[in-house]
Amino acid sequence: MARKIVLYLVCAVILVFFIPGFIKIQELKSKNKLLTTKITEVKKENLSLRKEVEKLKNDSVYLEGVARDKMGVVKKGEVVYRIVGEDKN
Repeated sequence: MARKIVLYLVCAVILVFFIPGFIKIQELKSKNKLLTTKITEVKKENLSLRKEVEKLKNDSVYLEGVARDKMGVVKKGEVVYRIVGEDKN
């Protein structure tokens, strides 16, 4: 009977001291996995942005297209027509 009590006490002590550490390790593993995924995504985005920068530096046709589409730049002598939708009110 005394051995059972001692065994239960030892098990309780082990649970009290080791379970919180085990839970913390699992949380850190999960956080590590999320951060690794995020790092991979950011690396892909960086690569894409580097390619974009290279195109902007070296490809004049691409640069012209970006200037026209995103900045509304027009060549000298061109006329821009903007179609405005009707006001729904």
